[in-house]
Amino acid sequence: MPRPFRLRAAALSACALLLPALLAGCTAGDDQAQDLTRQKLDWKPCPSPDEAQGGGASPSPLPGARGQWECATLKAPLDWDDPDGDTIGLALIRVRTSGPENKRIGSLIFNFGGPGGSGVTTLPAFGRDYTTLRTRYDLVSFDPRGVGRSAPVTCEDDQQLDEYFQQDGTPDDSAERTELLDSTKDFNAACEDNSRRILPHVRTTEAARDLDLMRQVLGDDKLHYFGISYGTELGGVYAHLFPDKVGRAVFDAVVDPALNSEQASLGQARGFQRALDNYAEDCVSQVEECPVGDSVQDVKNRIATLLRDLDRTPIPGVFPRQLTETMATSGIAQALYSKNFWPFLTDGLEQAYDGDGTILMVLADSMNGRSQNGEYSNLVPANVAINCADAKPRYTPADVERLLPEFRKASPLFGDFMAWGMITCTDWAVPGAADHPDVSAPGAAPILVIGNTGDPATPYEGARSMARALGEGVGVELTYNGQGHGAYNSEDRCVRNAVHGYLLDGKVPEAEAVCP
Repeated sequence: MPRPFRLRAAALSACALLLPALLAGCTAGDDQAQDLTRQKLDWKPCPSPDEAQGGGASPSPLPGARGQWECATLKAPLDWDDPDGDTIGLALIRVRTSGPENKRIGSLIFNFGGPGGSGVTTLPAFGRDYTTLRTRYDLVSFDPRGVGRSAPVTCEDDQQLDEYFQQDGTPDDSAERTELLDSTKDFNAACEDNSRRILPHVRTTEAARDLDLMRQVLGDDKLHYFGISYGTELGGVYAHLFPDKVGRAVFDAVVDPALNSEQASLGQARGFQRALDNYAEDCVSQVEECPVGDSVQDVKNRIATLLRDLDRTPIPGVFPRQLTETMATSGIAQALYSKNFWPFLTDGLEQAYDGDGTILMVLADSMNGRSQNGEYSNLVPANVAINCADAKPRYTPADVERLLPEFRKASPLFGDFMAWGMITCTDWAVPGAADHPDVSAPGAAPILVIGNTGDPATPYEGARSMARALGEGVGVELTYNGQGHGAYNSEDRCVRNAVHGYLLDGKVPEAEAVCP
């Protein structure tokens, strides 16, 4: 878990990937005044992901005709306030529709969240999940500006990041607090030193303008869009800026656009606590004995005891690193993103009780974008940079101390961690844009907004807030009674029928429908 200033991470994708690459921006030349909407994309077989994207092998083709993944680079202004100035390259990936050309609707563009997640690596990793949607769309995703191969934000090196993530994120005394503040300042200063050029230009409003450029270059009159987690905020900002260009759009695992940073962090504390409660209830309800506690409260008590013990004495993790309280908390949070991960959480807790922190550390590494070879993607630097450029508030240690009782009430386990995460943007080089995003989109086409009642990272309440903020007749809310971050990838038939009905056939679901 990046120190959770506002953890909107697509952690499911982080578990499978997250990668980046250095893409130097082009400088203005004689032809710079050309209309970037007329550029032609040079689609080629995709290379292997680079370190910033998370590394790994080139994406495997999808089954059937035209299943080869293709990659291209879209040229976009570095600064949308100066569209004739310098440009950067935005990395794109696509797979062509599997259906007949006369049934093709256009391109369906995905953003999987973060902010900081590489769409170029995430889309092929989950490509089979979108087989039905591919029958009428080219599936397209991208590395947003500051991410992966799209002018990536870089901060500290791998060794420094190892130390950064192992430090105490919940200080108990003045010495630990000073250490946390100094570490945060060092990280932020490294971001400024290494990424000075891109930091002022990674706001969500600029990424939304990139989306509209992408739409035009891909040849679509309207933007057909599937946003997950932070991708819902990006989609909402796009709808606000370009309401008449919204086509068929789905928002899943919805960020609450009405909240400021403090409120969002508090909401996440409640969300992760709710997910932990659900995990504990599930564990003790099984036929076999729950190996990590005899009752729901016993499970939570034993986890709290483990974290207190780790705060005093870390245990061996992935050699040569030690599992600290902060790393263990990150690992537990990662496992709560999907019910499919709950068995790993049980195994990790059982192992940690015996003095071995390997599994919880592997989960934490996934949250933080660390590969098995010790290299980090730029997930966390990009996450911090985009969040800090978007959000105006800057919090002091005194603010955190004042808010700690409320955060602890919201979550005995995650409260301190979430509260101290709010200092992430202290001393950041770029001022934040606003208290919260504007997503009002009067006149836009209907947008399907899906909330999951058990979502830890983007709590369920955000879906209704987003639907209201989009405006009457625009936001159409659908509730999924389930667990984990997001609804579509749960494979629930009711949710999928609603999404397919709208994206493929234009059938808008009934407002406030419930699945299952």
